[in-house]
Amino acid sequence: MTVVVLEDAVADLECGRRFYERREAGIGDYLVESLLSDLDSLLLYAGVHSRHFGFHRMLSKRFPFAIYYEVEGDTAYVYGILDMRREPLWIRSELELRERTR
Repeated sequence: MTVVVLEDAVADLECGRRFYERREAGIGDYLVESLLSDLDSLLLYAGVHSRHFGFHRMLSKRFPFAIYYEVEGDTAYVYGILDMRREPLWIRSELELRERTR
């Protein structure tokens, strides 16, 4: 399995890093390290997660974030790494927009 993190998902990581870094120095980097570890687990477990808003959704182990991805063949495409504290309607519309632009 190959995991491809799309540009919007990379931007989500950076946005989350900045948010937590403003709260306390070092926490933003810890967020990124934690989410990258979660992404690594997709190498083995891609496709087993339940579907939400048309994507597989894997919840982060340490932060209130979800990784939204789609499996095509032997590749998992990560469309979003979104803060679960956002309004669900915003998450849905954001993912729909990203799906159309891929």
